[in-house]
Amino acid sequence: MDLKKYVATIQDYPKEGILFRDITPLMQDGKAYHYACELITRYAKEKQATMIVGPEARGFIFGCPVAVNLGIGFAPIRKPGKLPRKTISEKYDLEYGTNTLCVHADALKKKDRVIIIDDLLATGGTVLATIHLCEQLGAEVVGVACLIELVDLKGREKLKGYDVYSLMQYQGE
Repeated sequence: MDLKKYVATIQDYPKEGILFRDITPLMQDGKAYHYACELITRYAKEKQATMIVGPEARGFIFGCPVAVNLGIGFAPIRKPGKLPRKTISEKYDLEYGTNTLCVHADALKKKDRVIIIDDLLATGGTVLATIHLCEQLGAEVVGVACLIELVDLKGREKLKGYDVYSLMQYQGE
């Protein structure tokens, strides 16, 4: 199945000069959504994942079905103030400013084999911050899976040493 057929490209969104890759048509098509989740499930199974981690909010959309498929847990990564118990946090740089991500301090165990799942790999900042959170808790990040990789933004380079799996790649298209 060609998943790119289910991704809408929106020019100049959210600002001029940006080509936005809209995955909502893929999510609205049951067969395409199922297929994408199955591909990521196979990857996570091959990596012998014991836990799935996903940054909000689109990491939840693909991470939760994969966790259910494998019968393993899911740990959400959220913005500050969104998790009710004790958390640890990681600040990271954006193109213009910084952002912070948090996870419950008891979300992962030392022997967990984690797959991080998100919808998009662009510059790699969100995924790298998520990796740091997982490793602070003693888990081993055995892979990163994303639906779309924007190759020209070189996010994979920030993730050297980690296995990265993407279902679709776009190169400045």
